[in-house]
Amino acid sequence: MARVFTKLGKEISIAVKAGGSDPDSNARLRMLVQQAKKENMPKENVERAIKKATSKDYTDYKEMNYEGYGPGGIAIFVETATDNTTRTVANVRSYFTKHGGSLGTTGSLEFLFDHKCVFRLAKKEGLSLDDLELELIDYGVDEVDEEDGEIVVYGEFAQNAAIQKYLEENNYEINSAEFVRIPQDYKEVTPEQRETIEKLIEKLEDDDDVQNVFHNMRESDEEEEGEA
Repeated sequence: MARVFTKLGKEISIAVKAGGSDPDSNARLRMLVQQAKKENMPKENVERAIKKATSKDYTDYKEMNYEGYGPGGIAIFVETATDNTTRTVANVRSYFTKHGGSLGTTGSLEFLFDHKCVFRLAKKEGLSLDDLELELIDYGVDEVDEEDGEIVVYGEFAQNAAIQKYLEENNYEINSAEFVRIPQDYKEVTPEQRETIEKLIEKLEDDDDVQNVFHNMRESDEEEEGEA
């Protein structure tokens, strides 16, 4: 829970710095405030994150991406938000090195992932997913699906504001919105490699500067059966 609050707090501060502190005119901030409510993030935490970004003493978070390979040639993409890039890159590099991987140069693996925005919506009575997908194609949406009782909308990263605006104007209840990097292909690994890679990913995700970790390791048979 604390990890979720920390991540959301950083995202709120970054959104305020980029687009102002008024949710009515800052679509990204508006979405993050709604998401914070759904995660039961205390109101004072949200207000503190907004206030922090508008303070003259505010130290900007830099959004930095790091790309590297884990055992078995697994591509790992790490998104961070940090006030000390020297500390962050040193930590990220050490995690890769200690777990049999290597940190690459910026942009070296980005082409292996599609950058998408994902909106999760409450179901609407009588809604046709095909009709919704047709309506949203012009807004950069390429897939509409249903998962765990929610409608899931996948769209182009650059179109996230336009998609959000359409959903809000058409009275869809947005449960969450996030940016993801979806691998174009998945790679098989041995059980030993999987164990090491999972330890590396866990170490990365435990770092306070790390916001998201994406990879192209294929899920194990047990994980796939659990989702079926």
